[in-house]
Amino acid sequence: MTLNSTDSSTTQHTVQSWAERNGFADWAIALIWLIVAFVMFQLTAGIIFLALMFFSGEISSSAEVEQVLMNRLDLLFVGNSTGQILFLGIASFLIARLHLSRRTVTEFLRLRWKQDTPVYILLGALLVVVVQPVILYLGYFNSLLPIPESWTDMQVSQYEMFEQFLKTDGIVWFGLFHIALVPAFCEELLFRGYILRAFQKSWGIFIAIIVSGLIFGLFHLQVPNLLPLASLGILLAVMTWLSRSLWPAIVAHFVNNGGAVLLATTYPELAFGDVTAESLPSVWLLLVSIILTGGVIYTMIHRTEAIME
Repeated sequence: MTLNSTDSSTTQHTVQSWAERNGFADWAIALIWLIVAFVMFQLTAGIIFLALMFFSGEISSSAEVEQVLMNRLDLLFVGNSTGQILFLGIASFLIARLHLSRRTVTEFLRLRWKQDTPVYILLGALLVVVVQPVILYLGYFNSLLPIPESWTDMQVSQYEMFEQFLKTDGIVWFGLFHIALVPAFCEELLFRGYILRAFQKSWGIFIAIIVSGLIFGLFHLQVPNLLPLASLGILLAVMTWLSRSLWPAIVAHFVNNGGAVLLATTYPELAFGDVTAESLPSVWLLLVSIILTGGVIYTMIHRTEAIME
């Protein structure tokens, strides 16, 4: 009996994660990594962009960067995607090992394909479509909040650059790859894979969903668009938790961003128009959106075999 007890204690000790063995809180490691990943992602994107500009002969000095930036946003997107892949994606996959005990990395990040995953993928894609009127209203309410004019001007400037870029002929596939596909994989791996799971270990799933969603909104540095981004982050976290898989959120993220790219290239006046009370969908469409959104989430909950893992 004593031998069995000792063996059990030894087994529990050997399956502790690196964070547990060294007395670190999972949420603290995740938050530190989030900051490091953001900084490294931005630095990598900037360095690669400047290198490509120099090697292509577009600029010969740093003083010329602003003059040609508007004309070579494609190089900026290449640098941005490279930074996302290296640090939001690959490096986050490796950092997740610090939190492992019995699980493998793919289990920890919920990178698993279950029998019902295709159903959740369809439900997740449907969810990000039917919730769009709600997102538009949240964007309008966000615009009514007191926000420093400099932040608003910065976002308007970004939108103007994107609008000009997405009006370029033959840019659709390039935009779908760099604006939809890469962020769908890399941001989901970081936020709904790594951050959500690490926060869940420390605080439980409900707080983890809310906090990870808010941080997702802040991560994009778009305060005038914080409410819509945070709400989408929360929805993606909910579908990840209910489906016990990251794949529905990856596909839903791609559908959301890809739809924005297609809208911007086809109807730029709608995609980049000012959000005003007059331009919002009707209240009836908002109510339908709320009902359908609730219905899809209810269907997900109903299908989930185990709410808590």
